[in-house]
Amino acid sequence: MAAKDDPIIIKKYANRRLYNTGTSTYVTLEDLAEMVKKGEEFTVQDAKTGDDITHPVLTQIIFELENKDGQNMLPIPFLRQLIAFYGDQMQMIVPSFLEQSMIAFSKEQERFREQMKGAIGKSPLDVMKMATPMKALEEQTRRNMEMFQNAMRLFTPFPPAGSAPAAAPAESARKEAPEKPDDLQQLKDQIAAMQRKLDTMS
Repeated sequence: MAAKDDPIIIKKYANRRLYNTGTSTYVTLEDLAEMVKKGEEFTVQDAKTGDDITHPVLTQIIFELENKDGQNMLPIPFLRQLIAFYGDQMQMIVPSFLEQSMIAFSKEQERFREQMKGAIGKSPLDVMKMATPMKALEEQTRRNMEMFQNAMRLFTPFPPAGSAPAAAPAESARKEAPEKPDDLQQLKDQIAAMQRKLDTMS
């Protein structure tokens, strides 16, 4: 028997029906979306093979929501950029960046909601102070972009044209013996360093 804090198991059958083993009822993608909003943890498994298919099911939920009128949340430039990262050397750090950004955004959002609740019945001057959380969100977004740009520089072997400073002697020596871009260990070390930086900044 599953422990109380264990994720609820959702089984997906060949006929695409979803079965909630916690409530012993069939559910829809909309039901799963509501579970996510309520903070309920669940794992989706293929009923036949037992494979974890949570990722494609969550992706399908986003697809369904994005296709509802007035529900579009992902801007086209973001979708284009996200698609462009697939197969790119940056793909390995994009998930961590997006995850940390969403965690930071959620924390600021929760603070904003709490302050909005406390603003009921207060004077207009106090309500004007509600702009502070929005500034905090803007500042967090700016920091996230700077962090991502730093990550881009870390993985880009050459600086943008016209912006490269004069090479130091050590840098000149490195140019004579170019680094291998496919050095897996070096890439892992860089990713680990970026993860530590992301954890610190979040």
